Order: sequence, then structure tokens, then C-alpha cells
Amino acid sequence: MPHYLQVVEERPTMDWFEIISENFMVDGGSPRHYLERLIDAYEVVPHGVSMSLAGTFDPEHLERLAALCALIDPPWISDHLCWTGSAHVNAHELLPVPYTPAMATRIVDRIKRASDRLGRPVAVENVSSYLSYKDSVVPEWEFVCEVLERADCALLLDVNNVFVSSVNHGFDPMVYLEAMPHDRVVQIHLAGHSIMDGYRLDTHDHPVCDEVWELYRQAILRCGSVSTLVEWDGDIPSFQRLSEEADRARRIRDEALEARDA
Repeated sequence: MPHYLQVVEERPTMDWFEIISENFMVDGGSPRHYLERLIDAYEVVPHGVSMSLAGTFDPEHLERLAALCALIDPPWISDHLCWTGSAHVNAHELLPVPYTPAMATRIVDRIKRASDRLGRPVAVENVSSYLSYKDSVVPEWEFVCEVLERADCALLLDVNNVFVSSVNHGFDPMVYLEAMPHDRVVQIHLAGHSIMDGYRLDTHDHPVCDEVWELYRQAILRCGSVSTLVEWDGDIPSFQRLSEEADRARRIRDEALEARDA
């Protein structure tokens, strides 16, 4: 992250920061040094990419995550509703799952085990996808709702992922958004994406597009004031440019909240 030093020394005006959990699940070194300085000034929420809720359960990973939570005391932790590989191979990709009752049961069990060990809420994030399974028996939004209800957990609603998947699979993103249990949304992600060979790819290396901004507006109208984070972790611009994107999110949120109250 090219802006570590600027953030911890200048302490720019930001409401909070999100960290990738696995980058800081260590005992010392540079990551721990910067993290300890960061939590002195800001609220920090860990966001994981390797819990693999639908894959092979890793007790060691959960223990290291528990140690990280003990340090920063976050209001919740989050990870993705996906799998990332097997016990012997990590694909380092957020792979989609078949939307079946058996898979829902598997994921619900993992979420409950994680929440019990961590002693705090777990928020699961919807992922972007580029393929579907023949075994799926319901659309993604129904599957997500079932998991949330049965696990009694929170939702990290990634608005960009909803849009990316809607284009790739040909569904209406508003149908997805309307189906979500809005009272379970504790956080929203925004991001930019790329277009390649007609597909949308969740690359996090562009500004947020107009369609995603509008979908975000619709999400706030339904969910209310929800912690929002703009992800930009490829081809990272200046901190000023990142701040401008965050400022735009605040403006749209405030406009939507005003309209919601009216």
C-alpha cells in the first residue's frame, strides 16, 4: 500500500479504514507496525479473502484471525461467500458456489463456528462471478438470503459485485437489491471494474462507474446510513484521488438519506 506512511503520519480526515485480514495476521514486522499506528487514530475493520466459507475449514486461520481481532477490537469481521481452493491448493480467487441446500448448510455451519470463536458478528460478502453451476436450484439472491437467515449473520453488500454479475449473467440488479434483507446490511463496498471481451471483471483498478453509483444510491434509499468503503487496490492513484472517490460516496449517501427522510 503506497499510502501507509501518509495515513499514519498526516492522519487525513477519514471515518474508518478496512484492512485485508490476511495481510496483518502476523506477530510483528512492518504490517504490525503500521496497523498499531493506524488503530491509534481510526476505527479499523478486518476484511478477509481466505476464510473459504464453502471450502476446506482451516482452524489455524481462524485462530490467527481471532488474535487480530483481539488487537483491533472491530465491530464485525467480514469475508466472502465463496471458496478459495482445497486443503492443499489456494487458488487466490473468490470462487462462486452452487446455490443448493447442501451448500447453504455447509456455509451456515462455517459462519456460526467463526462467529462463536471470534465473539463478534460475521458479515458475508456477495462475490462477482463469471460462470454458473448446473446444480444451482435458486438464483443467487435467494441463496444469499437463506444463508443470512439461517446463520443469523450480517451482510456486506458489494454493490459493484451485484452490477458485475448482473451484466455477466443477464439479470436485473434491482431485483437482487430489492431481495436483500436491508436490516442485515452493516457495510457496503463500491469499486471500479474492467470490461474485457464483453464481460465485466471485478478488478478494483478503475473509478466507480455511473451505473454502480446509481445502484449505491438505491441501496442507501433502502438500507439507510450504512458504513461504505471504496475499494481501489490495483493501479492505485494518489491519496487525493482516493479521497475524491470517498467524498463522492458521502455526497450520494447524504442526498439519498435526505430523499429517504423526505
